[in-house]
Amino acid sequence: MAALWIARVDVNDAELYGKYIEVASVVIPDHGGEFIARGGRVEQLEGQGRARNVVARFPSVDAAMAAYNDPRYQEAVVWAKEASDREIVVVETTD
Repeated sequence: MAALWIARVDVNDAELYGKYIEVASVVIPDHGGEFIARGGRVEQLEGQGRARNVVARFPSVDAAMAAYNDPRYQEAVVWAKEASDREIVVVETTD
């Protein structure tokens, strides 16, 4: 089954986070991920909101996990964690 990678982010250092984005923009598609939402308009309806929200669709949870565990991505995660407050989840879809 397909999976969604959902990231909710508040960026504190745009320049450093930009370095992370450069890597993520390559690694996620390399593992079959397709960005379907990326930093566009958000209407927070309930709970704690984040300024930046990203959703990528993957062929499977395993493919999403392979992207996350890719050494290139893990190197970039150091920048992301330094430059932002964020949560990331991978959710299997129903189709």
